[in-house]
Amino acid sequence: MKGQQRRAWGLGILLVALAGALLVLGAGIGSTGFENLLAAGDDPVALQIVRDIRLPRTLGAWLAGALLGLAGAIAQGLFRNPLADPYLLGSASGASLGVALALWLFGLSPTSTQWVVRLGLTGAAFLGAVLAVLLTLLLARGVQQTLRLLLAGVIVGVVLGAAKDLLTIASADILQAIQGFMLGSTGLVGWSACAVMGGLGVACLLLGWALAPVLDGLALGEATAASLGLPLGAMRAALVAVLALATGTAVAQTGLIAFVGLAAPHLVRSVVKTTHGRLIVLSTAMGGLLLMAADLLARWMVAPQELPVGVLTAVLGGSYLLWLMHRRSARGGL
Repeated sequence: MKGQQRRAWGLGILLVALAGALLVLGAGIGSTGFENLLAAGDDPVALQIVRDIRLPRTLGAWLAGALLGLAGAIAQGLFRNPLADPYLLGSASGASLGVALALWLFGLSPTSTQWVVRLGLTGAAFLGAVLAVLLTLLLARGVQQTLRLLLAGVIVGVVLGAAKDLLTIASADILQAIQGFMLGSTGLVGWSACAVMGGLGVACLLLGWALAPVLDGLALGEATAASLGLPLGAMRAALVAVLALATGTAVAQTGLIAFVGLAAPHLVRSVVKTTHGRLIVLSTAMGGLLLMAADLLARWMVAPQELPVGVLTAVLGGSYLLWLMHRRSARGGL
């Protein structure tokens, strides 16, 4: 047990150190590739670019990835399914529909850097994600039947996605904004978005840590969790709310980023076996590191152009899952 605790602490320190190194590296990657940060000290324009564009974008990528990693760890523990991710239960489609409705009804601009606008988009995405997850749970009649839950999530995702598409067709003004939103991008993340994600991310992390014993109990089975005297109904509802808030916050700021929430808990569990409390914290740090690294690659690979970071994470995440399936098949696990 002490050995696993030491490994957990070591992994956490390593993830924080790597994130700090990538933050410095991200401040030096511009439209022409890597640039010397020391030269920015003598150039006010270059210093402003680093301070107001590159640093918040890189930090925002870490915060969005951290939220997705946290949501992924909660989803996998709540539904006792290692293939669960923040988007599995229709939350992504619900958040997308919420953002589209906010853009259409209130004329909000996704390029705005005002914190009120960023908070409004986050609220719309959160409400959409919560309603989508609740609708999925209603159709599945709870979380006991995994197959029914997966089918309900697929149905809700398709229906809400179609509603978002109809809304986009009806209002061509939001078409470009929604298209960028679906591809996923950290290019519009500023300090206001970082403040929103940071504040809500801390709240989600604290709530997730407090509710982690419920996930530990559920891992032992429904009967065991009930025998511990845990109010499973209320705590499940709280976990769903945390899952939706973390997902909605990330989606509202960066759009749909695939596979980060699924891969982060898997990578943590491949290194250390621990309780859900530590798993949530480590998955948060792992998710942040993964999206930050993907964002740097998206900016550097084809500079001065850049790839949509959601496309890059989909390619890398899909490759990782294929490798994981092949390894488990070789071991007779699938």
